[in-house]
Amino acid sequence: MAIWATVLPQRVSERSQNAAPVAPRRYMPGAPEIYFQKGIDNSRLVRSVDPVRKREMHVFTATVVTCFLMALVYLWQHCNSIECGYKIEDLRSKRNQAADLNRTLKLEEATLKEPGRIDALAREMGMSLPAVGQVQRLDEPGALDNGAPVMARASNVSVVSIPY
Repeated sequence: MAIWATVLPQRVSERSQNAAPVAPRRYMPGAPEIYFQKGIDNSRLVRSVDPVRKREMHVFTATVVTCFLMALVYLWQHCNSIECGYKIEDLRSKRNQAADLNRTLKLEEATLKEPGRIDALAREMGMSLPAVGQVQRLDEPGALDNGAPVMARASNVSVVSIPY
């Protein structure tokens, strides 16, 4: 190990060319400041483990991790609730659009089912009123089941082959 002493020289104030003259400083006579530098070799030192400090660090780490996880869960729930709110508003607007479309279609259906309109269209096509006994109302109860035997009919059947 090298031990050596350094003597710091006393500082003399420098005057700038543009600065006003300053009275010279007077230093107290005596021993100059001396610093000793000693090299220390700590390579053979081994730090002893403090069990109390180690336990404190584990508790602190667990507390910080728990707080961080709780904050993440809170943020996840908050973002999820905001996203669900957006979805609810989107579904409400779609429901309102569907209700408006439904009202429009019901109005159009009522207009198309108007008997006076249907009668005028039928007369334009050359149709006339049915004769007595030609009309059989299907919406009356028991209109289809009058107790008489019914002959089964087969309509034209088409067969479609599907290649496998």
